Amino acid sequence: MKNVGEAPHEELATGEHSTRNRVARSILDHGPSTVADLAGRLGLTQAAVRRHLDSLVSENVIEPREQRVYGARTRGRPAKVFALTDCGRDAFDQAYDALAVDALRWIERAAGGGAAGEAAVAAFARDRLEAQAVAYRKAIEAAAPEQRTEALAKALSADGYAATARNAPVGEQLCQHHCPVAHVAEQYPQLCEAETETFSRLLGTHVQRLATIAHGDGVCTTFIPKTTTPSASASTAGRNPA
Repeated sequence: MKNVGEAPHEELATGEHSTRNRVARSILDHGPSTVADLAGRLGLTQAAVRRHLDSLVSENVIEPREQRVYGARTRGRPAKVFALTDCGRDAFDQAYDALAVDALRWIERAAGGGAAGEAAVAAFARDRLEAQAVAYRKAIEAAAPEQRTEALAKALSADGYAATARNAPVGEQLCQHHCPVAHVAEQYPQLCEAETETFSRLLGTHVQRLATIAHGDGVCTTFIPKTTTPSASASTAGRNPA
């Protein structure tokens, strides 16, 4: 309901701002998106979506990118997608990045720095993930074998990772469209490596991290092969091999 004394143009401006937030949130939840993707998800015309995207680009909340193609590239120009910038991610829930980095830096120094310091941060990262993994393990064990990746995605989403699972050639891809610790992981990749190792243990198979938000990609992507192999962390854990 319109507030008493509210001017029509103020009401319109509020509605425009709300819709722009919905556009940005959709990109956060689903990862880099095309105009058509956003129009379909939000029930807007493509012209309306483009108008809001132009505003978000001018505010440095999102940026246009060439769509990343996995596998053989098809003919024609790749579709343009829009992804959140670091500034855009900051607008959601990364207010404690500086505190987290300071804490990890203290752990690193307290352990003596160098290799010992890196090992101490890695031990902290593994311990942190192990605590989180309790809920993830319960969700996976309650799911049918063919639905375990989907169960893990739902458990991750409950922790703010906006995760999805999708089929891929000879396996599945676990996609995390948001990472609450992305800025910290830029400086301490041990966080990504520990997460990859945890996924491997939970799913009982070797997994491979294909991309990470911390490394500059739009989505954290982990490949899970169909054929179960002995659990082991990927040599490229937490890194983009491309």
